[in-house]
Amino acid sequence: MSLYDDAVLVLKGYEGQEELRQSYLDHLADRPDGMWKACDAGHVTASALVVDPGRGRVLLTLHRKLRMWLQMGGHCEPGDPTLAAAALREATEESGIAGLTLLPGGPVRLDRHPIPAPCNWHFDVQYAVLAPPGAVQEISEESLDLRWFGYDEVAGVADESVVRLLEATRARL
Repeated sequence: MSLYDDAVLVLKGYEGQEELRQSYLDHLADRPDGMWKACDAGHVTASALVVDPGRGRVLLTLHRKLRMWLQMGGHCEPGDPTLAAAALREATEESGIAGLTLLPGGPVRLDRHPIPAPCNWHFDVQYAVLAPPGAVQEISEESLDLRWFGYDEVAGVADESVVRLLEATRARL
């Protein structure tokens, strides 16, 4: 199965955010290249919130280009077999933490947001990953900083999309 086919199946099976979910499916139906950064109408991305539920905290990255505290994530790559695998790869690469595991149940949320041209839109499929006990982060080239924040601190440093992702993740936990 291709990554495109996996994305369509994941989105068809995703419950909630019906209008937004349908816009993702319409995007992919209209654009066979809609998974890739080269698609100028926007593209599907995969992200993951790194969570340490035992300590009530999440790991956020200070994104190098955007200079905002965000969850880990980014563009799908041709070698990614699934959206979930892309999210886990991105979280592992950007956090430097080995042994992350996906929170069961598929995507936690969807978040479509504008980005600078020529890409125009990210159709982000958001997952959550669990950090193993004693996880130690390591800053990647894509980050200015990595920092653990208590659940109650996130709203003070991150935008509403991250706050909503945390709320949905906590509800699933």
